[in-house]
Amino acid sequence: MPLRRILNDTRARKHLPFSERLHHFTWAWFECTMSTGAIATVLGQQPFGFDGLQTIGKTFFILDLVLFLTFCACITYRFIRTQPGALSTSLHHPEESFFFGTFWVSIALILYGIQQYGVPSSGPWLVKALEVLFWTYAACAVLVAVFQYHVIFDTRKLPVTDALPAWILPIYPFLVLGPLAAVLEYSQPPEAALPIMLGGICFQGLGWGVALIMYTIYVTRLINSDLPEPSKRPAMYVAVGPAAYTANTLVALGTQAPKVLPPDFLGIGSFPVGEVWKAIGVPCGIFLWLLAFWFCALSTVSVLSSRKEMHFTLNWWAFIFPNVGLTIALIQIANVLDSDGIKGVCAAMTVVLVVLWVFVAVMNVRAVWRGDVLWPGMDEDLEGEGEHGDDEEEGWET
Repeated sequence: MPLRRILNDTRARKHLPFSERLHHFTWAWFECTMSTGAIATVLGQQPFGFDGLQTIGKTFFILDLVLFLTFCACITYRFIRTQPGALSTSLHHPEESFFFGTFWVSIALILYGIQQYGVPSSGPWLVKALEVLFWTYAACAVLVAVFQYHVIFDTRKLPVTDALPAWILPIYPFLVLGPLAAVLEYSQPPEAALPIMLGGICFQGLGWGVALIMYTIYVTRLINSDLPEPSKRPAMYVAVGPAAYTANTLVALGTQAPKVLPPDFLGIGSFPVGEVWKAIGVPCGIFLWLLAFWFCALSTVSVLSSRKEMHFTLNWWAFIFPNVGLTIALIQIANVLDSDGIKGVCAAMTVVLVVLWVFVAVMNVRAVWRGDVLWPGMDEDLEGEGEHGDDEEEGWET
């Protein structure tokens, strides 16, 4: 009898204390906070507002804060209560290690939410604090990108035939630094806004450059090998994020360039540099947006074709956060083009995302109750801590 079928026996699961189940709380859980924070950000910049929209957005933001602190406590408990070196093991694991980036993306989206929902009702101290936090976060993201990929390259030999968009996750913090820079600029003084804009472009360039390399590997896998197994196919949506968030950055920073760039920027006084940046940034953002949509459409077809064979995994949260980037990028395009039709599409996409968030949240709670997650042999730490025995390889069966 397959191990998964045995583990699906709810009666057997009643004998495992929840404190023991927390030993399998992995970095992948922060996909949930990524998605919750992303929903809060997209609700905060809807082109068509209504009474109560900001309240709904703030509710998601507060929920994101609560979940993030709760998850931090849970994963800390895991590392303290399991064998020594559990943290290092998780960062060297061939599957779980990639999800370490979701922890950092969750922090970036919290900073994004603080700007949207906190700055309007706070004093200038918060604006200055966000400037400091932006650069501090960028420094941490550099360390994560360098050392996390070093660990992966140095200790693991992963076959290209198993490539997943999740391989992009260690660089994902840089993919949200551009949009974060763009939203922070609205309240920053000129002397702080210009360095943040330039930093946002630079950081986004690193994120997009590495993601483009990973795109090549991923598409090579799709051409030469089978699609991911059904329950991992929602992770295909992760490929939407790099192009979507980069399109968002190009349009948003380009739109603000005339206000942020000084008239004599780069020593050029013969024409308005800010207007040129806008004229280049917006078309480039539109150019990239359709690539993100293509990955979204490809992932959707792949998921729908195997929906009857799928069971819940934490990868399902990828239904949300990459597609929020797709939606926010389209909102930026709609605003700069002043198109009510595109704004209407954005509103419809937002409704779909909120419904998807509710659906995935319900399925996640159900999976915890049934033991489909937070259970030996069922999570991303599979084979990672050597505590499941020889039978754990069967946990890969679906």
